[in-house]
Formats: sequence, structure tokens, C-alpha cells
Amino acid sequence: MTSIAILGTGHMGTAITRRLVATGHRVTVWNRSPAHAAPLTALGVEIAATPAEAVAGADLVMTMLTDAAAVEATLFGTGPGDSDSAVTAMAPGVVVVQMSTIGPDEVRGIAARLPRTLSLLDAPVGGSVGAAEAGTLTIFAAGSPASLDLAEPVLRHLGRVRRCGPVGAGAALKLVVNTALVTALGALHDALAVADAIGVDAATALDALAAGPLSGAIQRATATGASFAISLAAKDTRLALREVQTAPVAAAALHLLDSAADPTADIASLLNLENG
Repeated sequence: MTSIAILGTGHMGTAITRRLVATGHRVTVWNRSPAHAAPLTALGVEIAATPAEAVAGADLVMTMLTDAAAVEATLFGTGPGDSDSAVTAMAPGVVVVQMSTIGPDEVRGIAARLPRTLSLLDAPVGGSVGAAEAGTLTIFAAGSPASLDLAEPVLRHLGRVRRCGPVGAGAALKLVVNTALVTALGALHDALAVADAIGVDAATALDALAAGPLSGAIQRATATGASFAISLAAKDTRLALREVQTAPVAAAALHLLDSAADPTADIASLLNLENG
């Protein structure tokens, strides 16, 4: 049984925790808002008061946090001498599996800050809550072969591990995938707007579009058990746009995300299918 610490129990962190417990692992979690993690105690999960407490004795540490600033604060603390930071309590040889969606430069910077006794695996995921609980995520894993070999037996319980290369390559590929997702949903949004304007009902339009290049976007838009907040999609799109000189379609998709009435809603709400 592998002892795993998970830092961050939002929707995805919670789903990953549930999957790892179901596959026989011992899991300790920490979350900035402890009440959000409390329901996991029913599964035998231990709730730690600090990141340091969570990682003490762990074989593998996973981060699933909002952004690079949250990852850095959790791992390294908020100031000199912060005894609650995760790195102060990790045993030599632990692999930090960084699963948050952050930029390639940021993940390389985090890897460089870790003590030499620790290693970082850059491992953002493709898929949402339902895929995490079913063990069908795609994990864009990048790092040293030794770190990958240590972490992969656990990661296989979460889904397919795609080896991407050195640290930073996983984060980069995740930005490519997320750019494709938000631009495809933007295209579907506009196609349905045209359908509405010229008298084609949404169900008929979706049925016809499902046979074409937007089929994946339709599957995501109509999926159950998925959770990807508009605000997080916008954050990821900004990361992608930071890396490229011109990407007008992605920029338009970002404008659509930023214009949403409820940034906490799932990205599928952009299409308003319930009222279509």
C-alpha cells in the first residue's frame, strides 16, 4: 500500500482521492478550506491541518491546486522559516507529482526550487471529475525516468500515463489540449447561435454537428460528472496566450469566457443547452 498525500481537494483533488482510496492506497489530504475536505473522512482519509502534516511519512505527494502561486505557497511556504510548508516535512526520495494546470516556466521553476533530495513529476491531467473517479484520465507525465518509474504504478490507477519528456513538457501539452477544448466550445457556441438565428432548433443542430469535427466538443458539453469552472478555463487560456504571439481564435474564446455571467459554472454552461 502506497502512502499518498494530496494537497488540494477541490473537485478534482477530491475525485482523485476517492479513486486512490478505492484502489487500496492510504491517503492523507490537506486543503486550504478544511470543511471542503471533511466529507472524505467517511472513506478513512486523514485530514491534515497543514501541508507539512499531510506529507509527513508520505511516499508520494500530489498537488492539485488552482495556480502556480498556490502550488509555490503550499510547497515552500509564504515566507522564510514557514514550518507548515510541505518541503519541510518530506522524506528524501519523495516524488512530488504536480498535477495542477500551470505554465511550463512555472513548473520548471518549482522543480528547480525543490531540495535535491526530492524530485518533481510534471503531471497535469486530461479529463474531469467523472474520469478521475473511473480511472480514465490522461496524465501528461514529464520528468526524469526514475521519477516516472516510481510514480507510474500509482498514476495508472487514475488513467493512462502519457510520457511527455522533461519537466515542463507535460504542462505545455496540457495547454495545447485545453486551448483545443475552449476554442472548440467557442466554435460550438457560435454554430448554435447561427442555428438559433435562422430557425434550426438546438437538438437538430447538435445531431448534425455530432457527425463532424465538433463531435468532441458536443460530448464534453453534454457530459455528466464533469467540472471545469469557466474561471479556471480562462486562467488556462491566458497561460496559453502568454506563450504565443498571435492566436485570434483562442483570444476570442477567452473573451467569451470572460463575458460569462457565472465564472464558477462549468464551461458547458457557455452553450446554454438547457434553454436551447
